[in-house]
Amino acid sequence: MHKEEKIIVGISVGDLNGIGGELIVKTFSDNRFLELCTPVIFASAKYFSFLKNHFQSELRFQSISNLKAVAHGKLNVFNVWKEQVNIEFGEEDPEIGKYAIRSLKSATKALKEGQIDILVTAPIHKHNVQSDDFKFPGHTDYLNQELEGESLMFMVTDELRVGLLTDHIPVKDIADHITPELVRSKVECIHNSLKQDFGIRKPKIAVLGINPHTGDNGVIGKEDDEVLRPTLKEIRDDGKLVFGPYSADSFFGTNAYKKFDAVLACYHDQGLIPFKTLSFGKGVNFTAGLEKIRTSPDHGTAFEIAGKGEANSNSFKEAIFTAIQIFRNRTLYKELTKNPLKKRAH
Repeated sequence: MHKEEKIIVGISVGDLNGIGGELIVKTFSDNRFLELCTPVIFASAKYFSFLKNHFQSELRFQSISNLKAVAHGKLNVFNVWKEQVNIEFGEEDPEIGKYAIRSLKSATKALKEGQIDILVTAPIHKHNVQSDDFKFPGHTDYLNQELEGESLMFMVTDELRVGLLTDHIPVKDIADHITPELVRSKVECIHNSLKQDFGIRKPKIAVLGINPHTGDNGVIGKEDDEVLRPTLKEIRDDGKLVFGPYSADSFFGTNAYKKFDAVLACYHDQGLIPFKTLSFGKGVNFTAGLEKIRTSPDHGTAFEIAGKGEANSNSFKEAIFTAIQIFRNRTLYKELTKNPLKKRAH
């Protein structure tokens, strides 16, 4: 990317029957976003013409079939498909799910090849997208396969960052998945992300317990005593500021989270229920730990309001802002750390 050029933001459209298209239309109807970045939507011109008419929008875009034709200062729609697609807002349709995955795969390919700088994904419907070609519970797992690194689901706002030790696995299997190796790996991932992606020099990380009351000395489970505590001590001894395990039921209500730069939750709902309660509508899902940057809004396809013009685009806008800021932070971090002697001389 040339310094004089804006950051190129690739956007996958998500489920066409959901609110993804509306979020994109609402966001880029504000021309200030074209001053901030150069958006490339992976879909089709026919689909966006349909959206313009449906939402009676003045949105202007240029249709391209080659990513070398991306123009700064314009909304670029890259034609992943040419045919007209029948949109039935709010309907769950596996055929529509296939278009969501075509958009995602095309955007991911462009990300890997450096044709876009960052990826923002509109929501997919996890059941709709399952096929012989796509057997993943969500974006994070797919991107973990396609990109270098080890992914971590990291939910972030300016005030709160929550990472997940395990994400889309059944509750009954959680304890079996949590091993010392996994804990070390995820703490390392959060630690590195806080430094390079968020500019925090000495990150403080809190880890929540696996069991209620962190096991109550083995009365409600032994995993906290046998896995978490000794592993966290080893990590602390190695010099990282990691603390816990903390009892999850009171951790957020007492505002204890405000003393830390990030919180590592043991499973999906333990982390996401408090995160979305405190931050819904302004939270961002960031896939940390990978060589490339991907963010998404903190909500789903919202079929119940799709097509009605009622979707709130705040979280989607925050996903774009966050991805751009992380890109800048990461670029600066690489510059500052590539030559330690030169850095010390300053």
